[in-house]
Amino acid sequence: MNQSLLNYSYLQVLDLLTTVAFLINGVQEANPLVRMALKLAGNPLGVLIVVKLLALVLGLYCWRMGRERLLSRINMLFAVLVAWNLVALIIASI
Repeated sequence: MNQSLLNYSYLQVLDLLTTVAFLINGVQEANPLVRMALKLAGNPLGVLIVVKLLALVLGLYCWRMGRERLLSRINMLFAVLVAWNLVALIIASI
């Protein structure tokens, strides 16, 4: 398996975990589509897992179609997002 796809999968898991941490601390989801899904569903963790599974399918599609550059750019975006989420969680707990 390609390193970009593995990194993408890992970053999706980290994003899931930081999103759960935000929700536990009463912070609303920033993505409007995910926020709407969370409001409609009874189980927020289930919704987040489904969203991340869909994201993994998109990542797999990019990899299979040879869109390595796109996958690398998305990885950079999610790396920054996860880092930002962690900093926000740390600052909020001080």
